[in-house]
Amino acid sequence: MATTWKLDPAHSELTFKVKHMMISNLKGNFQTFDAEIQAEDESFKNAKTTATIQTDSIFTNNTDRDKHLKSADFFNTEANPTITFESDALNDEITGNLTMNGVTKPVKLVVDFGGINIDPWGNTKAGFSVEGKINRKDFGLNWNSALETGGVLVSDEVKISGEFQFVKQA
Repeated sequence: MATTWKLDPAHSELTFKVKHMMISNLKGNFQTFDAEIQAEDESFKNAKTTATIQTDSIFTNNTDRDKHLKSADFFNTEANPTITFESDALNDEITGNLTMNGVTKPVKLVVDFGGINIDPWGNTKAGFSVEGKINRKDFGLNWNSALETGGVLVSDEVKISGEFQFVKQA
């Protein structure tokens, strides 16, 4: 029988980086997301994972940029309020279907299982670090602007990074 592990949002983060003006990385995060793992045992081998990200929770520390990212040029948060991820296998990497902006594509992310420990309140927790990259244009996020000096304002490649703690459910 599978055990359910629920995300501990207070001890988790989901960030991204994208090259800006071809000279530096711009970092942002999603502030509201949830995830769950169904695992047969504490090795988490072949566990099922689901995650939902609220697109309007995007935060880059710039109100105007965040407003633009929420617009139809990018996430179109009114029409696409969530990004979802579903996977049937969690090992040293996780491959699953990412749905963003109405487009579903398979993605592969590298997973580092940090282990299991018990917090001071008796909760059993598991930790994971996740990294990978996607091409935003694969998901219809095509907006860009050419630079006078050559190149573009926003790179196609988006680096994804997550630190996640999950709580074992009784």
